[in-house]
Amino acid sequence: MTVLASPSPAKPGTFTTTGLRVNTRSLHQPRVMFSNVGWLCVIAALCLSVVGIAAIATTESSYAVRQVFHLCLAVIGALVMALPHYRWMQRLAVPLMLLALALLVFVLIPWVPQSIVRPRGGARRWIDLGITDFQPSEVAKIAYIITLATYLRTRQNYRGFLGLLIPLALSGIPMVLVLIEPNLGMTMLFLPTFFAMLIAAGAKIKHIALIIVLGLSMAPASYPFLRPHQRDRIDALLAQVQGDPRHEDDIGYQGARAMTLVGAGGVLGVGKQKAADLIEYNHLPEEHNDMVFAVVTCRWGMLGGVAVITLFLVFFTGGLLTAALCKDPFGRLVAVGIIASMFSQMTINIGMTIGLLPITGLTLPFVSYGGSSMIATWLMVGVLLNIAMRRPQYMARRSFEFDEG
Repeated sequence: MTVLASPSPAKPGTFTTTGLRVNTRSLHQPRVMFSNVGWLCVIAALCLSVVGIAAIATTESSYAVRQVFHLCLAVIGALVMALPHYRWMQRLAVPLMLLALALLVFVLIPWVPQSIVRPRGGARRWIDLGITDFQPSEVAKIAYIITLATYLRTRQNYRGFLGLLIPLALSGIPMVLVLIEPNLGMTMLFLPTFFAMLIAAGAKIKHIALIIVLGLSMAPASYPFLRPHQRDRIDALLAQVQGDPRHEDDIGYQGARAMTLVGAGGVLGVGKQKAADLIEYNHLPEEHNDMVFAVVTCRWGMLGGVAVITLFLVFFTGGLLTAALCKDPFGRLVAVGIIASMFSQMTINIGMTIGLLPITGLTLPFVSYGGSSMIATWLMVGVLLNIAMRRPQYMARRSFEFDEG
């Protein structure tokens, strides 16, 4: 059947089909939908943040008050990220990445005064802002996701094996700088994010599998190049798996105390006061930060730990649905990158707390104490909500469709 269309004399940019007037501009304008799956991420993030504040208050009430302040700033930052269309990030991807790399280099400069960059435990990761500390690697994590998404959205060369070298090099630069700090935990987040975004962009699984196999085969060769404390933590984990307790009083002390407190919580937990006494008696290091999951399971038991993991699953579900509903290549890749990074961070933190992974000093998103971590994670929540609010344009083509021929 043939449909006759004629330009409308009433308004430019419209035409009529059998008497029906259609605005052609509306076919391409993104629609804002305030009812969307992104709110799953917001609700889960807020619940996790409240749980984290309560867990920190078990032993560190002053830190809990500061964390409330961090949360307020973080939520404001999320709102700022959610309001303008997310495509503005695409235009600022390169400047943002260059700024992040400059900050990573800045914290490594040895002659910077300690009043600005104060080493802690031999690591140079933080910039002192007075009211709080700023961790450039958190900014680098977000900038990396935006930059990689910007690169992948308009190219197809990564469909070939050699075409993966450029995005791999793009990943390697911030990884090396973060590793030098040293911050092994944060370094471990880049590769899972890289692979997840490549898969979402349509890279061939066989090429990704080949890179992973090559990386795993070369991993043992990197052991001599690790710092002494990093090698010791791996040795402590291996001894722990073998039932050898010889490291429990030195390098394996933190992991051993964390597992003891996880088990002490039982099914229902021991309550705030007894949990505080157990944590103090066992001298758990970094109970408000890296080891906060041990505090959660000690105070609220296995059910508390399961509740936290369930909230994370709700968050990841909202993020993946956001990516699935987004037809814009850039928006989809950013959503996938954020979820992959968060999922990796949660897995590594909980894994090291229960003795399945070596201690890396990585925080639990939303739950652990820290201004930089809290604000960075909530900024990513704002980006996810932004993407979820922008429903697909009418007549928009599907993202990342390739002709295998």
